Amino acid sequence: MKAPKNLYNWLSLTGFILVANSLFLILILFLFSIFSEQSNSYLGLYIYIILPAFLVLGLILIPLGIVFRIRKNVGAQQHEGAWPVLDFNQPKHRASVFKIVLITMVLIVISSMGSYQAFQYTESVEFCGKLCHKVMEPEYVTYQHSAHARVTCVECHVGEGADWYIRSKMSGLYQVYSVLFNKYPRPIATPIHNLRPARETCEKCHWPEKFYARKLRSQRSYLTDSANTEWNISLLMKIGPEFSPMGLTEGIHWHINKDFKIEYVSDDKNRESIPWVKLTNLKTGEVKIFMDEDNPLDKIALDTLDTRSMDCMDCHNRPSHLYKSAPDYIDNALISGLFPKDIPYIKKAAMEALKIPYTDKDSAMKYIKDVVLSFYMDQHPEVVKKEELRINKAIEVIQGEYKLNAFPDMRADATQYLNHIGHLESDGCFRCHSDRHKTSAGETISRDCNICHTIIAQGPTGNITSAPINTSLDYVHPVGIRGTWKTAFCSECHKVLYE
Repeated sequence: MKAPKNLYNWLSLTGFILVANSLFLILILFLFSIFSEQSNSYLGLYIYIILPAFLVLGLILIPLGIVFRIRKNVGAQQHEGAWPVLDFNQPKHRASVFKIVLITMVLIVISSMGSYQAFQYTESVEFCGKLCHKVMEPEYVTYQHSAHARVTCVECHVGEGADWYIRSKMSGLYQVYSVLFNKYPRPIATPIHNLRPARETCEKCHWPEKFYARKLRSQRSYLTDSANTEWNISLLMKIGPEFSPMGLTEGIHWHINKDFKIEYVSDDKNRESIPWVKLTNLKTGEVKIFMDEDNPLDKIALDTLDTRSMDCMDCHNRPSHLYKSAPDYIDNALISGLFPKDIPYIKKAAMEALKIPYTDKDSAMKYIKDVVLSFYMDQHPEVVKKEELRINKAIEVIQGEYKLNAFPDMRADATQYLNHIGHLESDGCFRCHSDRHKTSAGETISRDCNICHTIIAQGPTGNITSAPINTSLDYVHPVGIRGTWKTAFCSECHKVLYE
């Protein structure tokens, strides 16, 4: 069947070439994606987004060329009327319309399937984490080793509903621009002010009515002496009340009790300083305002700064992208046996290498090895002679753990993304529970350890002290600091512990 004469123009021909090539490449790449054993994030980008864009462009050019050709012919013939004449009494016109309708229906079906696949692809973890590999590598790697590794990115960052979906895509356009023109910050700023409220995302799984019992938490850390002395502590975490049926009446999760509303004002963008807290009893209407005595806010500042209602994310701020500190991940490696803990001074050697800020991954790998070997060669040459093979094995583990938690190209690590759970390396709980936040009547937000946990055992391995049932031990610091921990915040030392 011969094509209509009006199709013979350069614009329509260009459209046909684009359509034919796009369809051919989409088919080839789609078949490749099915039968290939290797996954490639860029393959989906081309199959579902880039090539379909050229396909649509070609489909637009074809009728555009026909219209221009008809108008040119009409002008040459000085035909009356601005529109082409369509006469269904003529077999050629009927055949042309039939072909156009048939092709359009087929393309609509294909486009619908392609659009759905494109939507699915842009919602995938692969798209979010691997497409912009360098930029998103820190988030993607930490996500894969998090407690939420089986939860897709969009379930937390977007959630349900069209409004937040549209917001995410509009935000994504700027992110694409930032990546293409190298405008993104290093490290990537946490989108605190753009996150969907936790009650609309987190509570799909972790709803407040799902009460949590108290939990035993056992921790082990290693000192930097020759024996890498093990220090143990077991805490009974008061996540909920003593008896689960009591609900949210006490315990750490009391903070999301629906009978109370906690509001606060932060004077820094990362919410690491909270000088003003408001507690409202929604049943009685009683209101208490706590002000940090060491960092009070005047009325002008209070009127200027945003007031936020407390939710899950104010404590659980790194639920899926936790960057562990060097002491933390080295302790974990020693506990799990990734490298021997009986190599003298191995914890100290690791800290000597990891306290250095590196500018890129390659130099980090090189200098970690050099620093550890130099530490032993300069200070403990007798250890190198005896333990050279095991030291080299330990260096490989240190390098591997570093790559999982520090990303110098993006300047992303635990010092840039503080974890507010606890109070060891960031102020965390102590942002409010400081003994400095007081009401006008003198009531304080207490920093008493026993409010959130009780110490049921502590001490070095082989000499652990245990508490009698339903009592708590007084905290003992692993090294002598003369009770400084009672007045200072833990983070004041632990942020710079090995510097």
